[in-house]
Amino acid sequence: MPCKTDVVVAHTIGIDTGKNTLHMVGLDEKGAIVLREKISRSRITARLVNVPPCLIGIEAGMASHYVARELLALGHEVKQVPPAYAIPFRQGQKSDFREAHAVAEAVKRPSTRCVHSLADIFCERLSNQWTPLAGLSRLR
Repeated sequence: MPCKTDVVVAHTIGIDTGKNTLHMVGLDEKGAIVLREKISRSRITARLVNVPPCLIGIEAGMASHYVARELLALGHEVKQVPPAYAIPFRQGQKSDFREAHAVAEAVKRPSTRCVHSLADIFCERLSNQWTPLAGLSRLR
């Protein structure tokens, strides 16, 4: 595994969420691990600012929506994977880094169903709510 640098060429990053810390595993195009870090929740955006835009998979949970919005603002493609869909990709006993690796493997598969972001759901409902009213204003 190469040294830890500020710019990491990772094609896919998997993140396992915890209370205060996040465990990241980055995979290249071949699936080899190029990044393996434990980082605090408040420093995740500062760490991934210099990383080129890539596919990021986050284990879905209570605080993953906030982290997903922060990473979307940086230009990354973010998908939230339910923990049950990452279980088949876990190798060996359960640990945080193995969970992050399983999330990275699961998010690469096109058949994995992901959780929608709360911001997307809110915007969709808001636009559907105002569309009929816009049609009524045109009739007047």
